[in-house]
Amino acid sequence: MRPAQSTPGDDGRPHHEHDDHQRHHQQHDRHPAPPPRPRPCRPAYERGDTRGAVRDPGPPSPGRRPGRSAPIDAVDRQLIDLLRANGRASYAELARQVGLSAPAVHERVGKLEASGVVTGYRAVVDPAALGLDVTALVGVIESDAVDDTGVEAALRAMPEVEDCWRVAGSEGYVLKVRVTDIPALEAAINALNRIEGVARTRTTVVLSTKWEGRTG
Repeated sequence: MRPAQSTPGDDGRPHHEHDDHQRHHQQHDRHPAPPPRPRPCRPAYERGDTRGAVRDPGPPSPGRRPGRSAPIDAVDRQLIDLLRANGRASYAELARQVGLSAPAVHERVGKLEASGVVTGYRAVVDPAALGLDVTALVGVIESDAVDDTGVEAALRAMPEVEDCWRVAGSEGYVLKVRVTDIPALEAAINALNRIEGVARTRTTVVLSTKWEGRTG
């Protein structure tokens, strides 16, 4: 085997012909290639947590509400009914009732939340257990010159007003008011009539509740 050839350098010392090639590899080793960019993954849907979810506005079409990626099918409606009846049902329990796998139900419920069909979960409490024994429906008749924004802000600030609907007709709003007793109801009505923009109110006292928050 022939010995490796060498030639004198500028300083008179010999160097091998492959020195430049070796230096190139050494420099390459000191500056490794950047790591590959991670591939995007599908969004993970968490039940009851739609923070950061992006709605697809999409063009409006028959059977499709703005912001929904696809029309609601029969399975979605069944899941909605089950969740309205029991918002704490597990995915496994929901899956058994609709005939799908738990991961498939997880994804469907996540999409219903992200698209705004399911807006949240809450505890339903017996008002009487909290001492709220009187329920009334109060119609609010507005004055001619009224700022709807100001009226609605004042209504929202009243803890006695549990629900508020904007309605057509002589009344501008219908409220569901819950209080402890009749004197408390009278005080709430007086407070409503003192709101700027409210001309008068019309109150119907609820004698008994046959059903409320219907789930089926």
